[in-house]
Amino acid sequence: MKQKAMVVALTGVLAACAVAVSATAAETSPPDYSIIDLPSLGGTASQGSSINTFGLIAGYSNLPGNQVAHAAAWWFGSKYDLDTLGGANSAVEWPVKNEFGVISGIAQTSQPNPPGEHWSCQAFFNYDGHTCLGFVWKSGKMIPLQPLPGGYNSFATGTNNRFQTVGWAETGFHDPSCNSNPDDGFVQVLQFLPVTWGPNPGQIGALPLEAGDDSGAATAVNDSGEVVGISGSCDQAVGRYTARHMVLWKDGKAIDLGNIGGDAWNTPMAINRQGDVVGFAGITPGPNPVLHAFFRGHAGGPPVDLGVLQLGDISEALGINDRGQVVGLSCGPGETDGCHGFLWQDGVMTDLDSFAPNYQGVLEDAQDINDLGQITGQALDASGNLVAFLATPVPGYGNRSTRTTHSNRGTLSRRQRVELARRLGLAGVAMLQSGHP
Repeated sequence: MKQKAMVVALTGVLAACAVAVSATAAETSPPDYSIIDLPSLGGTASQGSSINTFGLIAGYSNLPGNQVAHAAAWWFGSKYDLDTLGGANSAVEWPVKNEFGVISGIAQTSQPNPPGEHWSCQAFFNYDGHTCLGFVWKSGKMIPLQPLPGGYNSFATGTNNRFQTVGWAETGFHDPSCNSNPDDGFVQVLQFLPVTWGPNPGQIGALPLEAGDDSGAATAVNDSGEVVGISGSCDQAVGRYTARHMVLWKDGKAIDLGNIGGDAWNTPMAINRQGDVVGFAGITPGPNPVLHAFFRGHAGGPPVDLGVLQLGDISEALGINDRGQVVGLSCGPGETDGCHGFLWQDGVMTDLDSFAPNYQGVLEDAQDINDLGQITGQALDASGNLVAFLATPVPGYGNRSTRTTHSNRGTLSRRQRVELARRLGLAGVAMLQSGHP
């Protein structure tokens, strides 16, 4: 089977990649990139969400007809359908960062969802009346991650090299702070808590919330077991006031990381081995703020607003490697203004398109970056399709003087922009609910 072949092949490149990491770490300036569009599972929308040191990319891809999407993996140009947990859709939406080929994500099941709530998976694919669970994929199998007692749904984001998986899971408590009005966002009924699963099978534990909060989510974990996420009210189970506080869990304690001016959508997306944290957050109070990317260094202190690309008005940091390179996206204010992936390094945010002058499409969204500097995300190709891509550094081209903080390459129709925002999931919901696009 192709999936088992991928698992076996992963172990054959460990030594070679370790040498490559050492060589790449010596580079100090960003190189040019070669871009490869990754094959889809038959549809016209795909995204790479995670890339590990050995080039294993995980994300999602639409199937023929574009009615459903499946979690997908790509390795050395080959595509792998990771299937579902018996339901219609599945996806990998966060940087997983596991070097042993373990992948974590979300999948719909064939089991009915008695509370009739949208749950967090609604941000990534349409609610169809069934439960949605987090999963880990390893050794060619998708394994469901169960909720806390009394709950029906769960959500998994990252898995570290100690095989700890993080996410959030429902309890049986009917939380009065949940949103029950479909005109005010997604409907949620049950409380949910930040959790860790593993490393042993069936093992699950809830993380503490900040004082006065009643729901939360864990969004990323590093190999030291440091976890980041959000703490707030139940709300709509997709960001907003669930993300009133951004939190670092360390030694069993919840540490408030501060904010950059807002009281909603304060969302860490990734943490590296050093403990540097990146994500996005509102820059003003209220439920629909303008969002900016942030960086919070491991030495402590408040998070730093990374700003936006030239002509942009919102930005989101989505991935970081152990060298402190950050990737994400920045979008313009107009209905046809595009989003552009960015690379932030040494205090400078640069349009990813300026590193790839020969690419014919637009690199709309940079989701993750590994320690070799390879980047994955989503691009608008020359045919107008949304494709997953792999950007690989080209040695010896790190000093070109024509870098730009914004590329004018390409604009989006409103349909394309809404589709991009919808497929960005949590980050996209924040864009749509704050008036973008």
